[in-house]
Amino acid sequence: MPHFETFSLLKSLHLITLAVGGGAAAVVLLLVGFEESREDLQGLTSVLWKRTAAWGFRLAFLLGLVLLVMKFKAGAEPFQALYLHWKLVLVFLMVMFSEMSPKALAARKRGAPMLAFVLFLLAVFVSVNHDAFGFKAPKANLGSYSGTMEKGK
Repeated sequence: MPHFETFSLLKSLHLITLAVGGGAAAVVLLLVGFEESREDLQGLTSVLWKRTAAWGFRLAFLLGLVLLVMKFKAGAEPFQALYLHWKLVLVFLMVMFSEMSPKALAARKRGAPMLAFVLFLLAVFVSVNHDAFGFKAPKANLGSYSGTMEKGK
């Protein structure tokens, strides 16, 4: 049986759930126009968002938090990468607007789902181009100084 690393497996699941959520959001936003012209499709986008996009974003968010905790437990300092600060803000807003979207779609308003989708695209952009954001300089550990400087010499 092949050996899977837990971190790699969770990262793959994170990417899959994110793709499912973002893809479902795109499809739902495309269907919004059909809902207005046909009475038999009323409420379809709200249900689709609630069952596909919202769950995709929720699971991706939870898996992302688990991955972040795993990095901390392994001794890494993920917040040294500045892109993560931007990405977390975008992701929190995306999940917030995603949770508001089913009710907005039921009321025939498109603002929250459109913002959730745009924030999804921005978060993906920040993740893919993470090198453009730079890194923080590591803090100097003053307790482990091993210099040989002495006073008077």
